[in-house]
Amino acid sequence: MPALEVQEVSHAYGARCALDGVSFKVAAASFTVLLGLNGAGKSTLFSLITRLYAMRSGTIRIFGHDIAREPAAALRNLGVVFQSRALDADITVRQNLIYHAALHGIARDMAERECARVLTRVALANRLNDRVADLSGGQARRVEIARALLHRPRLLLLDEPTAGLDIKARGAILGHVRALTAEGVGALWATHLIDEIAEEDDVVVLHEGRVLAAGPVPHILAEAGGSDIRAAFARLVAADDDRAGDAE
Repeated sequence: MPALEVQEVSHAYGARCALDGVSFKVAAASFTVLLGLNGAGKSTLFSLITRLYAMRSGTIRIFGHDIAREPAAALRNLGVVFQSRALDADITVRQNLIYHAALHGIARDMAERECARVLTRVALANRLNDRVADLSGGQARRVEIARALLHRPRLLLLDEPTAGLDIKARGAILGHVRALTAEGVGALWATHLIDEIAEEDDVVVLHEGRVLAAGPVPHILAEAGGSDIRAAFARLVAADDDRAGDAE
């Protein structure tokens, strides 16, 4: 069963179409990259998957659970790291995690154990009692990933998780998330940074609200005719822009 199924999802802000018949799947325990330029519709799609926005057209399922019909069952399997920072910088890492655990209905004694578990997974167990304000940007991002893992989801959504980080911190975040997929947690990683894609990844190319290609990197290269993923992406986007120009 796929971790995530998106079928014919469309969304508009007034007259502006943000998503147009978007369809793709994310396999369980896979690392899938949602690749698109700023404004492609990545954040809108994440807002629909997480039910921040109401569905207007199409279907989204998380491990077979329709988010419109079975929202509780669907969201139990989902952990999210949004693009905007969401930790309280004035309190400790532990306090942030305990508060988030309470929102998921996790009892206090279990929450303490889960805090230790998730911080160990992101190599920050020694920063449990530090204030978030005293962490680096990369460390704070890893705490957000740890927080998303507290309720033991089987799928993570990460929206531009390395935005504003230096290359070393970016590499560390990527490494931690890829390690999670090796342990059975799937990931949908939204980014506009092509160098975050590895040869073994699945990729969904999103441009101006439309999926231009989806599949393993070799499939994308064969379909677009590029020598590497950067060239393939450029070709796909240019061809789509040309079609849009002709339609006008």
